[in-house]
Amino acid sequence: MLTDLVIKLTRDRPVQSGFSLQLSLAERGATFKSQDLLVLLVKSYSVHFRFSQHFDYPAEEAFRWCTDYAAGDLVLMGDQGHRKVERINEDTFILTDDFETKDGKVTKEKLVRIYPESYSWTNTRISFDGKFSQFLYQIVAEDRRSSRLEFTGSQIFPGKNPGKAKLAAMARQLVAEDSESWRNLAKAMVDDYSK
Repeated sequence: MLTDLVIKLTRDRPVQSGFSLQLSLAERGATFKSQDLLVLLVKSYSVHFRFSQHFDYPAEEAFRWCTDYAAGDLVLMGDQGHRKVERINEDTFILTDDFETKDGKVTKEKLVRIYPESYSWTNTRISFDGKFSQFLYQIVAEDRRSSRLEFTGSQIFPGKNPGKAKLAAMARQLVAEDSESWRNLAKAMVDDYSK
């Protein structure tokens, strides 16, 4: 896993701004050169996307269900994988999702912060792939018996910005993928509350 990321700034080897950057991955003992980290930090772009998902439950119930993290969450979303949930405190979690894909195993590690007073939470990617991507969630009451999720995503990709047309296509793809997961979760919520 690509955890324990350590970024060191030193003045002994100048790179553009007068600082040298070194990224080391403690678990693997690997070290990236300054130029590699600069490529990661400088040559990336974000894809912004939004969608909503209706729930047949009041905002408080929907919020409670959505933030009750468990190992089987990925299966409820329609994915093949497993989630490890590490509770840091009453409103902070580290979620480690291991997926099986056609290209092999993918691990996504996320820092989740919960804001119960506004029925909202954030999810910030802390694993190397997509690092610093951030997703905002808020449950909004529609009436006394129903609510909806308002989802906003900003996903970071390495490389040069591909232009407006490609960004729009990528945003549509991300909406399709993530909204399908939330449709599956809405069905699972109905199943859970119907028991």
